[in-house]
Amino acid sequence: MTKIAKPRRPSKPAVSRPAAPERPGLASRRVAARLLSAVVDTRTSLDGLTDRGHGHPEFRALDGRDQALVKAILTVALRRRGTIEAVIAACIEKPLPTGAAALRHILHVGVAQILFLDVPDAAAVDLAVSQATADPRVARFAKLVNAVLRRIAREGETLLQGTEDPRLDTPAWLFERWTQAYGEAAALAIAAHHRVPAPLDFTARADPAAVAERIGGDVLPTGTVRLTGGEGLVGELPGFEAGEWWVQDAAAALPARLFGDLKGRRAADLCAAPGGKTAQLAAAGARVTALDISASRLRRLKENFARLGLEADTEVGDLAAFRPDAPFDAVLLDAPCSSTGTIRRHPDVAWTKTPEEVEKLAGVQARMLRQAADLVAPGGLLVFSNCSLDPVEGEAVARDFLAERPDFRCEPVLPDEVPGLAEAVTPEGFLRTTPAMLARGTPEASGLDGFFAARLRRAG
Repeated sequence: MTKIAKPRRPSKPAVSRPAAPERPGLASRRVAARLLSAVVDTRTSLDGLTDRGHGHPEFRALDGRDQALVKAILTVALRRRGTIEAVIAACIEKPLPTGAAALRHILHVGVAQILFLDVPDAAAVDLAVSQATADPRVARFAKLVNAVLRRIAREGETLLQGTEDPRLDTPAWLFERWTQAYGEAAALAIAAHHRVPAPLDFTARADPAAVAERIGGDVLPTGTVRLTGGEGLVGELPGFEAGEWWVQDAAAALPARLFGDLKGRRAADLCAAPGGKTAQLAAAGARVTALDISASRLRRLKENFARLGLEADTEVGDLAAFRPDAPFDAVLLDAPCSSTGTIRRHPDVAWTKTPEEVEKLAGVQARMLRQAADLVAPGGLLVFSNCSLDPVEGEAVARDFLAERPDFRCEPVLPDEVPGLAEAVTPEGFLRTTPAMLARGTPEASGLDGFFAARLRRAG
């Protein structure tokens, strides 16, 4: 007898359960660790990663508050990287496993919050443990993360003892080059200033004293307006919308001032963006041509000039192909460099540059200086500058140029041209600032970027 198959009962539709909501704050810590990896492991610029329009997708997905937290964590984690590593090492019996980069980054993000930021210790610990637990690469180390961070939260001040030497937070190759260039005492002073957040500097379009009074700052001897300990967005400060000032480090403002009277004269800024020095030339009354290889950066310059009420002709292009109708009375070449003079403001620079890159960039600067020289009218001035602390990118390039171009001579910078910075004038008449100059009472109010500038006069 043939059995009749029973009809199958219809299967129940699968019920999809909503994913458990992620712990508040976990996304920002995860992004911080990921971007720290990008900076340290692949030498990626922090500014590029945290650009609100074109930065890392996970960073752009965060809200404004979390973006600010991520930037704060990364800044201090990079600024005090050596200190954080030493504190972690004091809390574990043996070094972290080879290849445990993800674990190290989670720990660094946690320690940066506990030791240097106003974040509750419990939150920093718990979120780091949650992050480790959720990451298959390091889940087995979650208990280690918990133990290490809890100990640092309890014994932070004790563990920081013995980390006073500022060279701890400077890559060895950089400190060695600074020692060779400036001596050990000066190198230590530079490294110490890099541990402290930089003040906020402004260039006033017309009246520095009036700007200082409005924003609650003071006027430096060089004419820059300085704001120490300011909070909030720059765009919310008085005078921003009216175009009364622009953000510019005190050292970055010096090269353009070396031209003297520019009223009615033709001037060119050959690496113009983002435009601070270009604005100085225009505000001084020059007829300015701003050249830059980046169209997007020049668009930003134009936007800034619209706010400031300044005018300049802009050209997108490579300096090597730039062919103006006539030579210029004043030419400014603020050349691409390693940017090691800006480590205080951009601590990622210390961990993304290499000695090989310094040498390579010095060659680029030498080539660009030769090209810029051909754009200077007889009797005109050429100012060559950059924000590197390495003499290979500054003094050496200028000396080699003068040796091969007898139609140019160094027009020495005089101490009274840079009030308060007489020590920055070298015996050759070059300008060389370091972050340890311009003492202003407290470390937070002192210092400026490391900069080099040479003023070169073409024969008439």
